[in-house]
Amino acid sequence: MIDLAAEAAALDAADPLRAARDRFDLDDGVTYLDGNSLGALPRGVAGRVADVIAREWGRLHIRSRDESGWWDAPQRVGDRLAPLLGAGPGQVVVGDSTSINVFRALVAALRLAQTDDDRRTEIIVDATTFPTDGYLAGSVARLTGATIAAVAPDRVPAALTDSTAVVLLNHVDYRTGQRWDLPALTAAVQAAGACMVWDLSHSAGAMPIELVEHRVDLAVGCTYKYLNGGPGAPAYFYAREDLIPRLDQPLGGWCSHRDPFAMEPEYAPAEGIAKVRGGTPEILSLLALDAALDVWTDIDIRDVRTKSLALTEFFVRCVGQLTPPDSVRTLTPLDDSRGSQVSLACRDAGTTMKALIAREVVGDYRPPDILRFGFAPLYVRFADALHAAGVLREVLR
Repeated sequence: MIDLAAEAAALDAADPLRAARDRFDLDDGVTYLDGNSLGALPRGVAGRVADVIAREWGRLHIRSRDESGWWDAPQRVGDRLAPLLGAGPGQVVVGDSTSINVFRALVAALRLAQTDDDRRTEIIVDATTFPTDGYLAGSVARLTGATIAAVAPDRVPAALTDSTAVVLLNHVDYRTGQRWDLPALTAAVQAAGACMVWDLSHSAGAMPIELVEHRVDLAVGCTYKYLNGGPGAPAYFYAREDLIPRLDQPLGGWCSHRDPFAMEPEYAPAEGIAKVRGGTPEILSLLALDAALDVWTDIDIRDVRTKSLALTEFFVRCVGQLTPPDSVRTLTPLDDSRGSQVSLACRDAGTTMKALIAREVVGDYRPPDILRFGFAPLYVRFADALHAAGVLREVLR
């Protein structure tokens, strides 16, 4: 225990991201390891939201649409988010939920993949996917007449056929923390003539992604996990630049019209990424996210990934040394093919997590037997990882 404590102190002292912790409003009595479900509150958000409510809404009223930049916020915040996704200006728009954007992306991808002489009809969905993605893929298949196949990500290249139109995969498996090979899988799908859609909900803000470099077609994700946008924060939609002119998304509303205030009876999509907008933007949560993105000032996402791997490796090592033999089993890969979480299997996992939370170590539980611990590198310390492992030992004993 003494050696681990000394190691944690040395790692925290050498951490290039240690000052970022002060940008968050944290309860020092709680070890918070559930940033893969809901990120911590950045200090600047409360004041920003208060100003939006009291001044922009309370005093300026509808004038804030123009004077406070409400109307352009989905694209403006998208441009702020883009560097964390490895995307460029004009490629990301923020709005609606991840579920809605998954639906948009799948239908748009089907339309991109189908031509007059190539009527591809198969959707391949991640067999280990977060349930919503699978539900929506099934809904899109029923609505469009497409077929659907559930395939494990590492088996996707062998499952591709001339009928495959679109493949939807999660970059990081929400249960185990397995990180899939985005560059290789994207290349395989595109070589087969299909469109690649990635759900980045469990990776954005925890590692470099490089959507432009790897020529990803479409991507979606939430902003309330490692991006710290807050509960109900709007999601994002990314499209490769050369695909945007051909993009035909199925949920075009008045805010994605080329001339929205003309109130024309016929729909005509806006130019650029604005065509992916839908209805009136969710201003309060959108501007909370805008303020939350301030914490990324001067942060190098490569440092975030380096710390993420070190934190998770250290936690696994602490658990191995401190917990009773054979009491837990690590499900998360021990090489670098993992996200920023550690998943452990144990008996009575639900009861175990409740006991951890009662002792102010907050992770989460996934049936039937998984304890999940999310390590947000901007505010989680090595000392926190050691403390959590020590409390887990007490609970398991």
